[in-house]
Amino acid sequence: MTAESTPVPAPPPAPPKAAPRRRDEGAIPSRRERSVPHAGWMVVAGKEFADHLWSIRFVILLLLLGLVALIPMYFAADTIRSVASQVTSSSSVFLFLFTLSPQVGSTGVQIPSALDFVRLAGPLLGIVFAFDAVNSERADGTLPRLLSQPIFRDDVINGKFAAGLAVIGLVLTFIVLLIAGFGIVRLGIVPSAEELLRITFWLIVTFLYIAIWLAFGLLLSVVARRAATSALVGFGVWLVATVFGGLITGIINGIVAPVTGSPDQVASAYSLQQTITRLLPDTVYQEAAYTILNPQVAAVSNPATIGGYQQAAQRIPSLQSFEQSILLVWPHVVIMLAITAGLFALAYVQFMRQEVRA
Repeated sequence: MTAESTPVPAPPPAPPKAAPRRRDEGAIPSRRERSVPHAGWMVVAGKEFADHLWSIRFVILLLLLGLVALIPMYFAADTIRSVASQVTSSSSVFLFLFTLSPQVGSTGVQIPSALDFVRLAGPLLGIVFAFDAVNSERADGTLPRLLSQPIFRDDVINGKFAAGLAVIGLVLTFIVLLIAGFGIVRLGIVPSAEELLRITFWLIVTFLYIAIWLAFGLLLSVVARRAATSALVGFGVWLVATVFGGLITGIINGIVAPVTGSPDQVASAYSLQQTITRLLPDTVYQEAAYTILNPQVAAVSNPATIGGYQQAAQRIPSLQSFEQSILLVWPHVVIMLAITAGLFALAYVQFMRQEVRA
């Protein structure tokens, strides 16, 4: 056979072309794809909420605030009974459970009302559940392991803040139910529909007030490296703001707005002093809470002129409706909400900028 007649072997068949693979097929999922969207903070919040419920601090605060709420009720029982037998139902007698400052027997010693007790002790609830939220994780070395899970970094601080809000809402609801149950069972006073609305809105206002201190405690927990430091600063600020705040603002008022001059200047000075006093969240909450729980309050600001004082003196005393009271305290609610949002925003930004080392 000659070379020309030698057959040439056929080339091997080409392998079949693989079907084009989709872009997301076989790819390693990202952190967002491996976790349930927008659920990371809920997981953290659930774990933190369970830890709060089983902590000794929760039991102590619940018992403390419960006793604080019942002490005025015990001494005010006879006074409320006498008031209830002399006035009609339109006078909102049930709300006296929250605003009445009773006297202890015949000694003449007057103890604060339930509203005042909540105003003084409420900030402790916010600080205690937030002062070691982040720095304790950092000190124990669990923060890097927590951030290594398939969750976003902001889910940690969002979940801790949400858990603190949930605990605050639970404790406040317990206190309100305790006071209301005492009034219904022992005193035989049944609240009306408008009184229930006022109590519910007061609960919301109190929730916002304590949320301010929760956000402040969370900010301290992010900024301070040690839990003892954040606790010391938090309790110190609470003590200055609630106990010595009136003394400090009084000194500032005497320097900035002295009560001298013509009657119009005196009225203007009083108005400016009230504005300075409202720099304290304690004062803002006290005005809003008392206006909600006392339908007889028709104004929350001092007139800035003599004409305003004359108009206020000529006003016919009457009970304000729930809608009118809401209009009076709406600026206070906005102020407390803005302070809470601002403090939490500072804590959020500071936490996102911090470096977490394993």
